[in-house]
Amino acid sequence: MLFHQFLFPFLGFKNRPRLFYKTSIPSKSLLLFTRQLAILLKAGLPLIRGLTLLAQQKTDTVLHKTILQLIASIQAGESLSDALACHPKIFNKLFVAMVRAGEASGILENSLHRITDFQEKRLKIAKKIKSALLYPTIVLLMTFIIMGFLLGFIIPRFEAIFSEILNGRPLPSLTQLVITISREFQHNALWLVLALGIVSIGFHLVIRTPQGEMIRDSFLLKIPLIGNLLKKNSIARCSRTLGTLINHGVPIFQALTIAQETAGNAVMSQALEKIQESLKEGDSMTDPMQASTFFPSIVLGMIAVGEETGQLSEILLQIAEIYDEEVDHSTTTLISMIEPIFILLLALLVGTIVIALFLPLISMMNDSLI
Repeated sequence: MLFHQFLFPFLGFKNRPRLFYKTSIPSKSLLLFTRQLAILLKAGLPLIRGLTLLAQQKTDTVLHKTILQLIASIQAGESLSDALACHPKIFNKLFVAMVRAGEASGILENSLHRITDFQEKRLKIAKKIKSALLYPTIVLLMTFIIMGFLLGFIIPRFEAIFSEILNGRPLPSLTQLVITISREFQHNALWLVLALGIVSIGFHLVIRTPQGEMIRDSFLLKIPLIGNLLKKNSIARCSRTLGTLINHGVPIFQALTIAQETAGNAVMSQALEKIQESLKEGDSMTDPMQASTFFPSIVLGMIAVGEETGQLSEILLQIAEIYDEEVDHSTTTLISMIEPIFILLLALLVGTIVIALFLPLISMMNDSLI
C-alpha cells in the first residue's frame, strides 16, 4: 500500500516461500534483544554467556534459533559482527557495521546501546506514521464496504419498489444514474474483483524491480501532505544512519553504501549514490545534493557547515533530530486534515445515493398534492 510505502514484499522469497516459513522477527523483538545484550555485556558477562542467557528466554522462535546459530558461529572462531552478517534478513548492514565498529573500539556494549537508541527512534517515527495512515485506511475500507452493500442490495430493492409504484413514470436523472451503476456493479462484481486482484499482483511484481521502485517512490513523494511527510522521514532516517556510522568510525564511503541500502526510498538511495560518486571525484557532498532537488536548503547549509568544520557526524545527527520533530508535526497535521476529508467523502457518497433513492418518492408526493 501507499501506507507503509508498499514495502512488504509480495514474492520476495528465494529458497522457500514466506507464506509458510517465517524468516524475520518483529522490530520490537530485535530491539529487546539488542537492549538486553547491551545490559548483560555492560554488567561484565562474556559475550557467549550473555547470548546463552538470552537464548534460554521464551522468545520469538526465529530469534531463538538465530541466537543459537550466533553462539555456534562465535564458538567456531567468528566475531559477533561476522556472525550477524550471516542473517541479513534480521540484522541489516547498519546493525552489523555498528557492531563491527564497537568490536574494533573495544566497547561493544556502547555500540549496542547506540543501536538500541537508533531502533527506538525509528520505531517511534514508524508508529506515528502508521497511526496517521491507519484512520484514513479504515475509513476508505468502510466506504468500499458500505458502497458495495448499497449498490448490491439496497438499490436493487428500491428499483423493484419504483417499478411497482411509479407506473412507468420516468425516474429523475440522478436516480437513473445510481440504478445504472448498481446494475453494472451486480453484473460485473466478480470480474471487477478479479481485475483488481490481477492489477494488484502485477503492481506488486512491478515495484519489486528497481525501475518500479523508483517510479513508486517518485509518485509517493509528489502526493500532497503524504509526500512531504515521507521526504522528511527519509531525510531523518538517512541523516541518523550516516551520522551514527561516521561517529562510530565507519569510513564515509562505506557509511554511504549502508545508508543507500537501508534508506527505504529509491529516490533517496539514488541521491546518496550520486553523493558517493561526487566524493570519489574529490567534490563536496552539497553539489549533488543541490542538484537532486530532494534536500531542503536548511539541510544543504548544515551539511556545508559540517564539511567545513570537520563535524559532519554531529551535524547529521542534529539534522536527524530536527526532522524527527518535523515528522512529528507533519504527522499531527496530516491526521487533523485527512480525517474530515475522508468523513466528508463518505458522507458525500452515501448522501448522494440516499438523495437519489428518495427523489422519486418526493416527486410522487408532489404530484399527489397537485
